[in-house]
Amino acid sequence: MTVLSPPPPADAPPVPAPAPEPASAPPRAERPGFAFAGAALCVLAALLLGFAANLTLVGHLQHARDQQTAYDEFRRELALGVAPVGQQTYDGKMLDPGAPVALLRIPALGLKEIVGEGTTSGVLMSGPGHRRDTPLPGQPGTSVLMGRQWGYGSPFHDLHRLPVGTEIRLTTGQGTAVYQVSAIRRKGDPLPPTLKDGEGRLTLITADGSPYTPYGTLRVDATLTSAVQPAPPRPLTLGWIDRSEQAMGTENAAWLPVFLWSQALLAAALLTMAAYRVWGRWQTWIVGAPVLAALGLAVSGAATRLLPNLL
Repeated sequence: MTVLSPPPPADAPPVPAPAPEPASAPPRAERPGFAFAGAALCVLAALLLGFAANLTLVGHLQHARDQQTAYDEFRRELALGVAPVGQQTYDGKMLDPGAPVALLRIPALGLKEIVGEGTTSGVLMSGPGHRRDTPLPGQPGTSVLMGRQWGYGSPFHDLHRLPVGTEIRLTTGQGTAVYQVSAIRRKGDPLPPTLKDGEGRLTLITADGSPYTPYGTLRVDATLTSAVQPAPPRPLTLGWIDRSEQAMGTENAAWLPVFLWSQALLAAALLTMAAYRVWGRWQTWIVGAPVLAALGLAVSGAATRLLPNLL
């Protein structure tokens, strides 16, 4: 049986009609170039942070790691009697760039560093380097070592504080050579006297000036006071090195890794912006930030080799 509801009273107000539901707002259109602008900002931030890290904390950590590895290798070679005594290995091959050739100790500065073969910017990231066209320490002639003033461990930061007479010791495959500082010179200072036959000299070179903005080079000359060791024939004669191995030289060979790592960084930045629209903010940055940071370090590390080698 159907029950009818009573009719409304005559004086009752009319019931308003339900309001129409608002139409859903159309999806917001993406601005043209938004992804590229975001990717460019990601790349810029990664590069700036990478440069700052490579020239400070990360660079110092890399230097410490490379020094420990080179020290272990040099000790092994000394124990086996195969440590280098010239430009070639015991089996007649030219030394690889960065191969350990000496242990440098300056007690007055508390300095203890493994010296690598070569003086390019890449080699000097790991520690002091031996200029390849000069004799090894302890041999007759002038042996030249270069090191960084501020970046990557800054091994030669305090060279300007060495007083005349300070002792410098270098251990090679021929034993330990002892030197005494004879002069500290900058551009325009008198050159040291010409060496006589059978005499040896050591010259340490680094940048001179404000942090990361040098205006010249600083040289420390030291005279060999221990017995002179014989020098094997040198296939690479004085002056026959690339400009990248000279003081304040830059390593043009680094352009290729810079280009390749930059492409990887740009691709990662574009993928990060694409993931941002799909995943959301936090999910994207949890995944993307470590990748962008690692690639930024790689790009800036390669680009650092384009800077002067004594920074």
